Amino acid sequence: MFARDLDDAERWVADWSASISERAEQARRLAERVARLTGSAEAAGGLVEVRVDSGGALVGLHLDDRLTGWPPARIEREIMTALRRAQAGLTDRVAAAVAETVGADSETGRAVLDGYDRRFPAPDDGSPGTRRAR
Repeated sequence: MFARDLDDAERWVADWSASISERAEQARRLAERVARLTGSAEAAGGLVEVRVDSGGALVGLHLDDRLTGWPPARIEREIMTALRRAQAGLTDRVAAAVAETVGADSETGRAVLDGYDRRFPAPDDGSPGTRRAR
């Protein structure tokens, strides 16, 4: 009886250890994928284009020459609109990476998705990149 209990305990520890190793590998793969993600969007009918890195920071901005003469406040609004859209799109891409690696229902997946959702709320303008159902 003692030998059986010991075998069961050893098997449980081995299974637990393998499970931890697998989750760590999934988290590593997720981190690598997310680090490579970018988002992009446009506003003002394509006259404003932005690109964001995996952290949502602006890394690219293109302003079309046809914006010349627009009031600065309007250009600013269009840039911010495009930025929010790009960040929301990035969040959707992160959600796909989470689903494919650790799973959206895992503790890690929920933590990553909640962090992106808090930092980059979906724009309320009906643009693409509006949040996925959870």
